[in-house]
Amino acid sequence: MSEAITSREMRTLELNAEYFGVSQLQLMENAGHKVALEIASRFPKDKTVVIFCGLGGNGGDGFVIARHLSALGFKVTVILAGKAKDISHKAALENWDALQFMRETITIYEVYDSSFIPDINADIVVDALLGTGTKGKLKPPILQLVQKINAINAFRIAVDVPTGIDSDTGEILGEAVKANLTITFHRTKQGLEKARDYVGELIVKDIGLPKEFENFAGPGDVMLVSRPRPEESHKGDFGRLLVIGGSETYSGAPALVALAALRTGVDLAYVATPEKTAYTVSSMTPDLITIKLEGKHLNITNMPTLKTYIEMVNAIVLGPGLGLHIETKDAVKAIIEIAENAGKPLLLDADGLKAFAEFKRKLKTPLVLTPHAGEYTVLTGKKLPEVLKEKIFEVQKTAAELGAVVLLKGPVDIIADEKRFKLNFSGNPGMTVGGTGDVLSGIVGALLAQKTSPFEAAVAGAFVNGAAGDFVSDEKGHHIVSTDLLEWIPQVLNNPMSHLKVRQTRAKTN
Repeated sequence: MSEAITSREMRTLELNAEYFGVSQLQLMENAGHKVALEIASRFPKDKTVVIFCGLGGNGGDGFVIARHLSALGFKVTVILAGKAKDISHKAALENWDALQFMRETITIYEVYDSSFIPDINADIVVDALLGTGTKGKLKPPILQLVQKINAINAFRIAVDVPTGIDSDTGEILGEAVKANLTITFHRTKQGLEKARDYVGELIVKDIGLPKEFENFAGPGDVMLVSRPRPEESHKGDFGRLLVIGGSETYSGAPALVALAALRTGVDLAYVATPEKTAYTVSSMTPDLITIKLEGKHLNITNMPTLKTYIEMVNAIVLGPGLGLHIETKDAVKAIIEIAENAGKPLLLDADGLKAFAEFKRKLKTPLVLTPHAGEYTVLTGKKLPEVLKEKIFEVQKTAAELGAVVLLKGPVDIIADEKRFKLNFSGNPGMTVGGTGDVLSGIVGALLAQKTSPFEAAVAGAFVNGAAGDFVSDEKGHHIVSTDLLEWIPQVLNNPMSHLKVRQTRAKTN
């Protein structure tokens, strides 16, 4: 049987599939049709079928099943758990609308109160009430409908997951449908193995989700890292990020990192940089808090000051514009040790990466490395192969050796850890301008500060950064400066699917 997938991964994959051209309507049609064909292969057409449907995507699968079974000659009844006007899932609503023209052959009940549950019997009962991602105890009328399904003397078929089962843990959410057969889609779900008494026979059906899409970054990865911001939120609830970088020559790099982090939603961004550079950064914007370090460049005497802030923040970005003085390299090593002891996620970029290359090792704290091809060679001592497949293998090997997430920047970004990888296609040649990598570090750093896992932060960050660059390119051509990207970060975060039109336009011109 195929490897299990979590509800979060499945939701991400479905959103990304739509972005890459396989719509939710197509997937719903394929899923419902596959279930209908399975039923038709097992039972004669004189059998009666009752399909219990929810208001979401799982219910939409049920509507498709009803349409196909009716067309095949089965006598079909649909019981909707709620009012039709409350169907908010776009693809489900389209399939519901189609059923309204079949009311002569399909009997439909809207059950928005448990007292309206009809007194019915059937040979086959299909559970399409709730799908993956269901959490918490079942509530009326779903609870009573589950009880009704279990009370009917029929062959019970669950669509994707039996209602009342947590598809990730296998936990029973109060009560659950006790299926004779569960037909799940694309890959089996983690919790199904642990709830075998409720799952019955388990079949996995392909619904046209290309396996390649599992390794592509897209809007689903952005939705995965999005956090609701409650009304009662306080300063600091959404993370504090420390950016350590900058020198006399490069004052803009750490400022870009911190500004991108603020646009990503982090509450506080601190820039620790040599005193003279700190005043330059402060003059750029009042939004940044500067920590003025003694000396012309980062050095070991700065450690007591930095230790205080490292222990206070949620994540650290180290390296942009730092310089590579001998004492700076010693300071980088000391900072990494302090971060390790404090258990703080760390992102190394630019000069921070180059300094780390001289003493590289597995760290005891989450680590993200964001090299371009040249920095990757400095880090590993190897030149990257030209063939993408071989390049992925090398990056994944490096990630495994260092226990890190590696985000290799390029025309196609490669994001990898020891076990998995994703490719990011957003971005354009105009982004070769200096500073766009600093913006990327700020986005990923902010997500780390918001307690996102390193791999998910790097994947989402790569997509958001590239998409922001594409919006700028769409507006200005390749006449981009890195500060242009900052204003587009919120647009991508708030509506990642908005990049679809840009992607489609680019596809037509390439």
